Amino acid sequence: MDIKQHRVPSSLEEVFYIPEFVSEAEEEYLLRKINESSAVKWKTLPNRRLQIWGGELTNSNVLIPRAMPQFITEYPDLIRRLRNTGVFSKSKHGEPNHIIVNEYLPGQGIMPHEDGPSYHPVVATLSLGSHAVFHYHRYVEEEEPAQPEISTSTPDLKGNSRGKPIDLSPVFSLLLEPRSLVITAKSLYTNHLHSIDPIERDLFNTDEGSDNDGDGRRRIANVDMLKDEQIRRAVKEGGVFERGPRVSLTCRDVEKVVGGTLKMNGPFGRR
Repeated sequence: MDIKQHRVPSSLEEVFYIPEFVSEAEEEYLLRKINESSAVKWKTLPNRRLQIWGGELTNSNVLIPRAMPQFITEYPDLIRRLRNTGVFSKSKHGEPNHIIVNEYLPGQGIMPHEDGPSYHPVVATLSLGSHAVFHYHRYVEEEEPAQPEISTSTPDLKGNSRGKPIDLSPVFSLLLEPRSLVITAKSLYTNHLHSIDPIERDLFNTDEGSDNDGDGRRRIANVDMLKDEQIRRAVKEGGVFERGPRVSLTCRDVEKVVGGTLKMNGPFGRR
């Protein structure tokens, strides 16, 4: 794969968008296997529920590894596909070893946050089931004048906070289609935050909703990369899209692992 062909325009050259990263049949299979998981595998939070694959992180950001589900490492073998993008080539293991599965129902989202320092600064997120609008945010420098859209809390996913204000007006946004993969790297990973609005429908070319520019049109940086013609036309010309249940697979490489470097042929190593 030539990952450069999937670079999102006007995104600091650090975001890549790949539509149809999995097929419809693979999407259906993955969703079925995830939904067949035992209830004890799910952790319920106020705004979503999630599963963690690949092991648990200690308080010192070290991974206690556990085997990935076979439907991830065999068919459709997402780990191999992610390795073949090349975006993890400079990480310690050359591929993701940790996946968080988030389920978002219509009306659920996630506040601006960082993924934290536990991971190599690349994250690949696969969307299944429904679309979402994904926002990138910047920190506000101390010398900047006060802004109307400012939050003073900047937690990562563990609840840690830098204590720096953030601008709630996105730097730019992406529309994530079902079966698409978005890859965030470099400073957009280390120095920015990301969020999903807790809404039931997305409005385009309208004065309603957040993240509109001067003419009322949402700033969707990957609009010309969208595969679905109906969605692309709605973003450009105006429309409303209802959100359905969405499952995201957030894939990262935890570089510190209990036991040191993974064995090539071990249960957690490369295939």
